[in-house]
Amino acid sequence: MEIRKAVIPAGGWGTRFLPATKALPKEMLPLADKPLIQYIVEEAVASGMEQIIIVTSSGKSVIEDHFNRNFELESVLQQKGELELLGEVQRIAALANICFISQQEPLGLGQAILATRELVGDEPFAVFLPDDLFDTEPPLTKQMLEVYRRYKGSVIALWRVAKEDTKRYGIVKAEQAAERVHRILDMVEKPAPEEAPSDLAILGRYILTPEIFEALRGTPLGKGGEIQLTDGLALLLKQQAIYGYELEGTYYDAGKPLGLLKASVALGLRHPRMGADFREYLKKLTRD
Repeated sequence: MEIRKAVIPAGGWGTRFLPATKALPKEMLPLADKPLIQYIVEEAVASGMEQIIIVTSSGKSVIEDHFNRNFELESVLQQKGELELLGEVQRIAALANICFISQQEPLGLGQAILATRELVGDEPFAVFLPDDLFDTEPPLTKQMLEVYRRYKGSVIALWRVAKEDTKRYGIVKAEQAAERVHRILDMVEKPAPEEAPSDLAILGRYILTPEIFEALRGTPLGKGGEIQLTDGLALLLKQQAIYGYELEGTYYDAGKPLGLLKASVALGLRHPRMGADFREYLKKLTRD
């Protein structure tokens, strides 16, 4: 079955970005001239997703506003002759069929995915975590879809990390199945370095079979008092095979300020309008 639906969990508090995120969702923080979540939606569309389900929470209506039409703004741009900008804001509203659902309980990523059960239905789907930004060609999820089609099982994105960083990620035990493809044997959420089964960390892109919903329903609260997706996947692993796809490309941890800043610089340098001037500015800054 082809994968048509994407889930983007966007209900977190963004505390690492305070005070910037006191009133502004972290998903709306800008990268060059677009908010972070727009890059994620564009990646989903480029990967073939037809319906995108964004899971939000209270105080995040601005995300929905961003993807809706703003007729007053469009009228102003039309009157001022800003036709290029007009086309851009209209394009945002036409990116995809986007629907929003509120995460009623702040019980972590697993609960956010559970909240989409009725909208996803009994079909496989993709999950895009907006904290993780990837610079790959073709898009990482599009590459993972090829692994899904070949092996007919859930696929998670993997990235090798330093041993001391295992406590920040879900970590897998795995055996190699093909080039950059691993069959998952076990996984654990944020283990101490001495307890980590490998250096392969789970990143924020997933292709999941619908059986994950039942697994998450049976998942007890884990680290942080939340329903951890990694724990749900560990339960699912007892029923069916799960594969990992090792990223080849650049990964930005946009869930923390330094990672977002690095991504901003990289994307700013490639920006079609401001990239050249920005490059010259950085050169001058370095010289000074």
